Amino acid sequence: MDNLWGKYAKVLVDYSVKVQKGELTIIRTDSYLSQPLVKEIYKQVLLKGGFPVVRMGVEGLNEVYIKNASDEQLEYIDPMTEIEYEKAKNLISIGAPLNVKNMAKLDSKKLAKRSGVMKHLSEKMLKRSAEGDLNWVIADFPTNALAQEANMSLEDYTQFLIKACYLHLDNPVEKWKEIGEKQEKIAQYLNNKSKIRLTGEKTDVTFNVAGRIWKSCAGEYNFPDGEVYTSPVEDSGEGQIYFDFPQIYRGNEAQKVLLTLKNGKIVDAKAEKGEEFLINMLDMDEGSRFVGEIAIGTNDMVQDVTGNILFDEKIGGSIHMAAGASYPDTGGKNVSGLHWDLIKNMKNGGKIFADDVLIYENGKFII
Repeated sequence: MDNLWGKYAKVLVDYSVKVQKGELTIIRTDSYLSQPLVKEIYKQVLLKGGFPVVRMGVEGLNEVYIKNASDEQLEYIDPMTEIEYEKAKNLISIGAPLNVKNMAKLDSKKLAKRSGVMKHLSEKMLKRSAEGDLNWVIADFPTNALAQEANMSLEDYTQFLIKACYLHLDNPVEKWKEIGEKQEKIAQYLNNKSKIRLTGEKTDVTFNVAGRIWKSCAGEYNFPDGEVYTSPVEDSGEGQIYFDFPQIYRGNEAQKVLLTLKNGKIVDAKAEKGEEFLINMLDMDEGSRFVGEIAIGTNDMVQDVTGNILFDEKIGGSIHMAAGASYPDTGGKNVSGLHWDLIKNMKNGGKIFADDVLIYENGKFII
């Protein structure tokens, strides 16, 4: 396993964020469980001549904060965090939760307020990333909490993570580059299109993507990866879309979500479970009811819902649509403290049309 974490760390440092000599690299993790991987990342950054700084969270602090913070405290951002977002060249975030549900019963309005306050840091990160001034990647370390959420044993979940990241191969970077080349052809094809239409169960929705850039994701921002995405024109979403997979955000779950869009805005939102939380998130700020992203998942090593968005949005044969913030590097202009990726299964008759031409059916591209 030590060899595995060393391989994992080397891929994240050398391939995902491409650490160079003299670069400040912040390594964040939410618990001590990820120490084997964090230490290897720290070592690899040092070997590259970078300056690694580790920020390790304490389980339960966020829960204590939301429960006890006043409005004044919710609106405060510490200057050290501000400096990190301004000065770091590389951000490596490792999820390793002990409990994925510790935020589930907290006041959703306070959670929304805090997210709104943190919005400008997310904007800064995305802006710097689009300008090529910041590299970042999000990855996970297998824990019992993640395994339980996925209905797996820890051993099975670890093997699932390894294969989803292609870490079982002798040269995972070569595989990710191959995936990137394949997806780049799809992105270039879509870059010449103006209208995207999604159809399926309770779904018929269109977006204007003229002038927007489609991007291929192959392990450089998320790990594992596997998607092609863009940010649609902000006022263009029209129609209805149904999300059959469970939709999880900050430990809270909404099930069987049905959204209606008009002039780009989500004007109606229904869910059989978690509707109040869903609506509170959508009412977070002025931009949270607009669509920040539409994407097509391509990772065939991920087939089942695990309750972890890092994996679930990459499911081969799925699409996802994010309510909230868009990506500046795609031409997106929507600003919000929210970015909630909502996932839809497309293997049950789902179709995608580009400028009225069928390009995708039942979870597979046909171009």
